[in-house]
Amino acid sequence: MKITDYIDYWSLAVLIITALLFIGALFFKGFTHDLLLEAGVFMVSVKIIMMIYRNNLNYRDVKKDLGEIKEILREKNH
Repeated sequence: MKITDYIDYWSLAVLIITALLFIGALFFKGFTHDLLLEAGVFMVSVKIIMMIYRNNLNYRDVKKDLGEIKEILREKNH
């Protein structure tokens, strides 16, 4: 399985950029109170991407179920 099976390219780009900015803030700011803010931003980005993935899985399931219902109705009408 490829990474694109789990996450789209734009979400991956956002995650990588956010991680790089977080690491950059760690080196430039050090372990200060601002680091907690940066960690919070990073965690929010990760959570949003996780929600997008979960939503995509639900969409695939609903689409598959609707296809099955459509096929049943097609068979019933003929």
